[in-house]
Amino acid sequence: MLRTRRDHCLRTLAQASAPTARLVCLPHSGGTTAGYGAWAASLPPAVELLAAQYPGHGDRFGEQLSADVRTLSSELASELLRLPPLPTMLFGHSLGALVAYETALTLSTLGRPLSGLLASSCPPPGTAGRVRAGLLSDDELWSLIRSLGGVDPIVANNPELAEALLPVLRADITAHERYRPEPRPVPLSCPVRCYHGVEDPLVDGALLGGWVSVTTGPFSLLEREGHHFHPFQAPEGLLADIVDFLGTALEKNSLTRS
Repeated sequence: MLRTRRDHCLRTLAQASAPTARLVCLPHSGGTTAGYGAWAASLPPAVELLAAQYPGHGDRFGEQLSADVRTLSSELASELLRLPPLPTMLFGHSLGALVAYETALTLSTLGRPLSGLLASSCPPPGTAGRVRAGLLSDDELWSLIRSLGGVDPIVANNPELAEALLPVLRADITAHERYRPEPRPVPLSCPVRCYHGVEDPLVDGALLGGWVSVTTGPFSLLEREGHHFHPFQAPEGLLADIVDFLGTALEKNSLTRS
């Protein structure tokens, strides 16, 4: 990972000498940029790969946690606006999908629309909060997270690491469950693609078609084998699809400009 100021949220995981596109990844509850480090090897060399590090996570541990999706998205949007303009896609997993959506709204309003929004393992905006995991006791919350496969076994079996991670998880999960979009926001115009692990116990696949309402652009849904953390359990097929999706979006943008 290339070094970046720790008080900023963006981390560069793969830098291109002459980038043609930018993929920005947003982690799930309790997640860090480290979860996306291995993705660089599967992307074309001209694609710049970045990931967001939320306050209080990873190398920002010790900063004040945020339990608000819009606060997280505001920081990310501000940093993206300072980068050189480049066709950009946001990939968000679970909590990250909501942060990505709010970031996309901000960028679109300010004249920097995305080339695509990729939402993984997340119901559409406005349907969060059906499972109130943020109200569980520490033991119940930790048991739930472990059962979903979202914790490294080294951390899961270390009581001190678990104690340090629980406040982070609780803040993130609370942000996810309390999030509500603004009434009747202006729709995005970019393509939106959703990914769903068919064995995911937290996400009702029947709801995912609701993401179509967030954009006037194309919408698609890809169901994959796996549970809630399918992007990290079997990333190869997902990354191949993202690369294809990115290529198609860039081609359409090129045709539109010509």
